[in-house]
Amino acid sequence: MSQVPADDSFGVLGALPRHVMAHVPTPLEPMANLSRQLGGPPLLVKRDDCTGLAFGGNKVRQLEFYFGEALAAGADTVLITSAVQSNYVRTAVAFARRLGMRCLGQLEERVPSPGPLYHQSGNVLLDRLMGAELHSYPVGEDEAGADAAVYALAEQVRSEGGVPYVIPLAPGHPPLGSVGYVLAARELVDQVAVAGLDQVHVFLGSGSAATHAGLLWGLRALGSEIAVTGVCVRRDAAAQAARVASRLAGLDTLLQRPLKVPDADIRLIDSMLAPGYGRLNRPTREAIHLTASSEGLLLDPVYTGKVMAALIEAVRSGGLDGRDAAIFLHTGGQPALFAYDEDLFGEN
Repeated sequence: MSQVPADDSFGVLGALPRHVMAHVPTPLEPMANLSRQLGGPPLLVKRDDCTGLAFGGNKVRQLEFYFGEALAAGADTVLITSAVQSNYVRTAVAFARRLGMRCLGQLEERVPSPGPLYHQSGNVLLDRLMGAELHSYPVGEDEAGADAAVYALAEQVRSEGGVPYVIPLAPGHPPLGSVGYVLAARELVDQVAVAGLDQVHVFLGSGSAATHAGLLWGLRALGSEIAVTGVCVRRDAAAQAARVASRLAGLDTLLQRPLKVPDADIRLIDSMLAPGYGRLNRPTREAIHLTASSEGLLLDPVYTGKVMAALIEAVRSGGLDGRDAAIFLHTGGQPALFAYDEDLFGEN
């Protein structure tokens, strides 16, 4: 376990327990071929798919603080709930196994009528390969109910003599997951400076809002005016804005610094949300194919494919506010590709 060096910009972050696992800093790379094809400003990718643990992704940074707290509490079992094809569950399982801990993953049915591979391949296959104990939750849009079911499982673990630690899903808990991206903000600011970029615009997926709020809070704490646009993957822009604002306020409290990020800084796009969470649309499918064929960069159908589709739309419409460059935050998720084989080559 390690502590984060003290930094006045980030309040009391240095006092939080953390178990370092991510391979950072992740690269910031140009997407020259895609930029040329789209004919807009330079596009770059922040490679958080390269954080190093079980296919990497943004969840590694987030889980460092949850597992730090779990270890500090003497836990031997970690419990988590999320979608069937969850990157979060897969990464939590890997994190737990590296630490010799037991992991129970609850998989929520968020996607209606998925194909046969959805419950067998991709992240589910990896969960099983790593020895996760998987449970099913039949409702996809019931965060409070999903959390309650996980806490019930935790009580069962406790009754058997284990020491459980629950990673909660619903709002109302300290946003420990966001803290990993508060730290990532300094990393990004330094890389942007080295690259000689001035005005940049970051595009990222906004679901739980942990990554979105953490990065935005960290940038503003450092005095950076880098624009951050979240692409909605689970709820519309109005509902997601409230979610991000709640996470930002939670960081103010957790880190004991009343930063009060302005509401105007919470930028969201929900044009790629339909037909819903974990379901492909034509622009997302085209973005996945275009990025793969032009850059050899693989995106997933749930998060990064929708973010890239929104970024492409913004470039083509001139909607980057005159920024010099756009940065695509690649949060990983590639294992889910194998659960969407038929959808990736469909027509709708």
